[in-house]
Amino acid sequence: MKYFSLLLMLFMINAVNAQIDEEVKVKYAVETFFYAFNGKNEFAMKGVVDPDVKMQTVNLNLLGKMSIRDNNFNDIINFMITTPDSITFHEKVLDYKIQIDGGMAHVWAPYEFWYKGEFSHCGVNSFQLFKEKDAWKIIYLIDSRRREDCDPVSE
Repeated sequence: MKYFSLLLMLFMINAVNAQIDEEVKVKYAVETFFYAFNGKNEFAMKGVVDPDVKMQTVNLNLLGKMSIRDNNFNDIINFMITTPDSITFHEKVLDYKIQIDGGMAHVWAPYEFWYKGEFSHCGVNSFQLFKEKDAWKIIYLIDSRRREDCDPVSE
């Protein structure tokens, strides 16, 4: 019985370590996404995003009603590479909440967006990731965008 308890404890420690290891890999994929976005690095961004990624935004439309809009990943790439270096932008992630089940992960990441050194808006990014071999790929990204109820921290 003593050996069984010891083996069970070792198995549980190993399982917890494996979960932490996967969380680090998931966070790395999302951090790489933002590092690439903020650094205008198209190739790094494409390295952590599935070619068939789906992207959407939730915000208030011109009539003041909540709406959802489909986005094209290539539009983000074009924004990054065509924005002159004289125009700065920075998406600042404030926190990461990560959930994993097998080959699927979810990341909830509140953010602030700064444009030309000025606070622009805040919201939350919600990422869905898929484990492809030993790497996590972003397969879905939906974000919210708002200007009210934000408490921006200086950039």
